[in-house]
Amino acid sequence: MAKQSIELLDVCHSFKGQSVLERISMRLEQGEITTLIGPNGAGKSTLVRIVLGLLKADSGQRLCSSNLRLGYMPQKISIDPTLPLTTLRFLGLAQATRAECRAALKMAEIEHAEKTPVQHLSGGEMQRALLARAVLRKPNFLILDEPVQGVDINGQNALYNTIAALSKTLNCGVLMVSHDLHLVMSATDRVVCLNKHICCSGLPAQVTQDPAYLDIFGRTTALYTHAHDHHHNLQGDVIGAAHDGCQHD
Repeated sequence: MAKQSIELLDVCHSFKGQSVLERISMRLEQGEITTLIGPNGAGKSTLVRIVLGLLKADSGQRLCSSNLRLGYMPQKISIDPTLPLTTLRFLGLAQATRAECRAALKMAEIEHAEKTPVQHLSGGEMQRALLARAVLRKPNFLILDEPVQGVDINGQNALYNTIAALSKTLNCGVLMVSHDLHLVMSATDRVVCLNKHICCSGLPAQVTQDPAYLDIFGRTTALYTHAHDHHHNLQGDVIGAAHDGCQHD
């Protein structure tokens, strides 16, 4: 069976006359983990929305295989704190059976929390619940927006290991946005460094030595903040945004 793929060809996009993405060409392959990095305002979230098909680029092409199944994990979602919603029921909102939900929780290594109200989950547990929801339908591509947001350093390493294992188990491609290449290096196959255009791409060890990468992040550990002034609902749509569009990159 042929591998599934998502390809962007010469994609450009602007918001209110400001260029956000300039001539982006990249290909995502089933079975490969790609990490997207870049400074604030680099266009990462816009690129993710175009990959998902939620946003149509001003120009260029998005080419996808016919049997594409996408799983999306937003950075965070907003859930009414008064809503009586267990983790298992949270997954069930995606119109899945209890057996499917339990299988997804097991894959995300959070089956112990199926009866826990989502409001009582720790930061790491909530991210794993979101990951479980993303793998619910056994996608051949996972799109993960800052999957370790709000997770402590030990939990981040563990979660990246889970994502790498899921990629192999499901034979799915992964595109994830990360704020720290050094932390995710061992869990990714390829890195794309974005700053409105693709500055450099390749193996993690190659990218960290690329002059374009060093110009942005310097020679110290690449850390930058993710200005996230909004939340997502259960469908991944942006709610409560301070600006038009999903410009949280």
